Amino acid sequence: MKKSAKIIIQLILIMCVMPSMADAQNIADRIHRLDEVTVSARRPMKDIGVQKTTFDSIALKENIALSMADVLTFNSSVFVKSYGRATLSTVAFRGTSPSHTQVTWNGMRINSPMLGMTDFSTIPSYFIDRATLLHGTSSVNEAGGGLGGAVRLGTLPDAPEGVHLQYVQGVGSFTTFDEFARFAYGSEHWHISTRAVCSSSKNDYKYINHDKKVNIYDEDKNIIGQYHPEERNRSGAYRDLHILQEVYYNTLKGDRFGVSAWYIDSNRELPMLTTDYGDERDFENRQREHTFRGVAQWDHIRSNWKVAAKGGYIHTNNAYDYRREVTADHWTTMTRSRSHINTIFGLAEAEYAIGGKWFLTANLSAHQQFVKSDDKSLTLSDGADIIIGYDKHRLEMSGSVSAKWQPIDRLGLSLVMREDIYGKKYAPLIPAFFIDGLLSRQGNIMLRGSISKNYRFPSLNDLYFMPGGNPALKNEHGFSYDAGISFDAARKGLFSISGSATWFDSRINDWIIWLPTTKGFYSPRNMSKVHAYGVELKSNLTLRPFREWLLDLNGSYSWTPSINVGEKMSAADQSVGKQLPYVPKHSASVTGRLTWRTWSFLYKWAYYSQRFTMSSNDLTLSGHLPAYYMSNISLEKSLRLKPADLQLKLAVNNLFNEEYLSVLSRPMPGINFELFIGITPRIGKQKKESSQPY
Repeated sequence: MKKSAKIIIQLILIMCVMPSMADAQNIADRIHRLDEVTVSARRPMKDIGVQKTTFDSIALKENIALSMADVLTFNSSVFVKSYGRATLSTVAFRGTSPSHTQVTWNGMRINSPMLGMTDFSTIPSYFIDRATLLHGTSSVNEAGGGLGGAVRLGTLPDAPEGVHLQYVQGVGSFTTFDEFARFAYGSEHWHISTRAVCSSSKNDYKYINHDKKVNIYDEDKNIIGQYHPEERNRSGAYRDLHILQEVYYNTLKGDRFGVSAWYIDSNRELPMLTTDYGDERDFENRQREHTFRGVAQWDHIRSNWKVAAKGGYIHTNNAYDYRREVTADHWTTMTRSRSHINTIFGLAEAEYAIGGKWFLTANLSAHQQFVKSDDKSLTLSDGADIIIGYDKHRLEMSGSVSAKWQPIDRLGLSLVMREDIYGKKYAPLIPAFFIDGLLSRQGNIMLRGSISKNYRFPSLNDLYFMPGGNPALKNEHGFSYDAGISFDAARKGLFSISGSATWFDSRINDWIIWLPTTKGFYSPRNMSKVHAYGVELKSNLTLRPFREWLLDLNGSYSWTPSINVGEKMSAADQSVGKQLPYVPKHSASVTGRLTWRTWSFLYKWAYYSQRFTMSSNDLTLSGHLPAYYMSNISLEKSLRLKPADLQLKLAVNNLFNEEYLSVLSRPMPGINFELFIGITPRIGKQKKESSQPY
């Protein structure tokens, strides 16, 4: 009943904050109206049969405190697994694992070569100008190895003409400070942008610890009751600094040049678990990261063909220290881990359109990985340290060719062939076939389908981590297909509505999973087979109920069984026929934005169903995590002043103070608040332009 009441409140919440319309007569004097226009175009041949989700700039630039993990949680139905506020957050598609999601930034793959995954909590959404999810088979268009899908991130040379400045300050609960600053310059040829984000917090929120109980005693010391204590998130402070520099030059004769450089300096404490009983002052559990990513690119564009080249470099230093004070002022290092990663990247690609019916592409990319990982595991009696780890390098190459054919306006066909090479190992040829067809122009009803094979090589930690790495691991490989239908319709000046439904099915062989060994550590092994299938639904409604009002609603839902259908590994193996750990069968999200004049109200809702923490799907207290709902709201007001434009925003996170866990024993915050003040000085030509984020 409690959850039902919450849902009802969530559905009517938007209607409870609508501003008064008493001064509606003054609107015409304050707003300049543009005549409506109708835009029509052929669908891009690049997107034939592709199942994708594209995020608009409003979602990406909602507020500076958001990471891409937050954006994906509330604007898609993919599963975002978070270890807590400002800690590791990974993304998984269609019942697969985070390592089955390929992530690119400006064309360069940024998955960790050690772990095979990406931490989305370290990607500020304010640094991303375009973001697209490629679901399942569609990821083959971007990269190999995306058995679940791919996330494509990028920046754009979008600085408007003239000099532009922007500064945003956020102050929030748990002594949280978020700052964003941007300088941009645009001219006919040049686009220059410098962005910086700095976030810091004590991160010491309170929570009810359901993993502990405190006894209540009577006068005779008899236990007469118990309760769960209220505790603080201990040792969870963080400070993150991000700087992004971009320079683009356009010759206006078909050539464009660009450089993007992104630096990360992160210092984070890892919070204590809900099962820890020690004093946080007796421990230090800290992770530090210094990362530089840089990409240089050249595009040569003509009317029906294009060639491009990119080169990039990634340098990452990661340090993890776990220390304990055994006696007063005497600390013993339990773990001292250091990793150094260097990646050299290169890409060449070409596109050629023939007569409006054929579109041909080819690309070749290379990532040369150099990884050194050291871990001090033991100190001998003479003071000498025992260091274990690995020092490896691997060349990862991927090439693809595709032919897209549109014999008639209503039908599109696409064939992609991709080849991946990791070190001295070749994956078999990866084929992917896509088709789409327009059933009706009335409502733009379209069918899409695709089918492909795919392969993923083990990560370097899978192969060489000490102790436990398994050099004998096989490649994961799978067969996937999906089919879906979409529509969109609109009535001029009143509403637009769109939606899609997709069925997907994939069977992945030799799935890699880390399992405990009799020697006391974990080691990866190949499971026989995983069957992941389900349904994805998406919808959007834009409605103008009154002349000065605009309501925009977006929703998504996924039903994702992901079942181990292999053979038992031992007589005690109870995982066969069960849902994979940390894969919710149901996930959903809804966002609603209501705007009136210079006011904007946003409501965000996300839902994840029950997740199991054990492969046996044990329903014990520690064997599963209950379902939870999450609601966030924000209210924003823009002020247009003579020297500068101001933006004021109040955000409330976890509106209903939900008690929840995303990962076992990792506490999550209750209701919390943040206030943002944005200043955009009006310089030169900008004084005559509307105040819009760029």
